[in-house]
Amino acid sequence: MLTMLTNMPRDVLVAQIYDGLVLLVLGMGTVFIFLVILIFASKLMSKVIMNLEKGHQSEAPAAATVQAASAQVQQRAATAPQGDEAAVAAAIAAAYDRAKN
Repeated sequence: MLTMLTNMPRDVLVAQIYDGLVLLVLGMGTVFIFLVILIFASKLMSKVIMNLEKGHQSEAPAAATVQAASAQVQQRAATAPQGDEAAVAAAIAAAYDRAKN
């Protein structure tokens, strides 16, 4: 490879290096522009979702009902004797509901 470079005329070698640098700048510029567009699109989607969530405030009572049911299941699981598989399953379901909401 090195012998091939040394056998090339100087102007051809300089032209190839210049072309390589142009491709480097174009590629990095394209990636940078894409990432900037991605950031702005992500921020825009976040704002849109936040506005949609403000409009759907009627779902808040449903979430409170789920949390109350989860608390009841946790209370039953805490008072159940050890080894009771149903209580363990209820505790797992309550933890899953709490983590999900």
